[in-house]
Amino acid sequence: MKKIYVFLLIITTLSTCKSTKNASQRNKRNTTKTTRVKTIKTTIPKQAEAIITEAKRYRGTKYKYGGTTKKGMDCSGLIFTSFGKHGITMPRTTKELSTRGNWVDIKKIQEGDLVFFATKKNSRKVNHVGIVTAIKGDDVSFIHSSSSRGVMISKLLERYWYFAYVQARRYL
Repeated sequence: MKKIYVFLLIITTLSTCKSTKNASQRNKRNTTKTTRVKTIKTTIPKQAEAIITEAKRYRGTKYKYGGTTKKGMDCSGLIFTSFGKHGITMPRTTKELSTRGNWVDIKKIQEGDLVFFATKKNSRKVNHVGIVTAIKGDDVSFIHSSSSRGVMISKLLERYWYFAYVQARRYL
């Protein structure tokens, strides 16, 4: 009986140590996450504000590959339509969008900038884009068209988007 008691005590101790180690690793990851996205707050240019407002009108619109209307749109269609309503001609595909405009350091992102992601497993090839809508400290929000949930606002600090982030570009 004594051997069983000692055995259970050892197993409990080892399992507790393991979970503590995982918790410290998670905290380490979160620390890395917040230091990567230090941003400088600036005032939003009127043109960027108008484009963001236009993009927000499409919130809830379902995803449709190649779509550019309220009936359905994809991520680059949202950018194409939102900028187009304000007289700015944009490339239609995410690939073309990712090679034009001026590259922006993640620490200098502003509202109206485009953020690009690689969402396919084991690939750093850009295949998704969104428009930065708000910046509060390290918290960067962006609007995009998700294939699963349609046009929505997400945050760059969300684990999925944080690890998928590739670059930012400024068109305005």
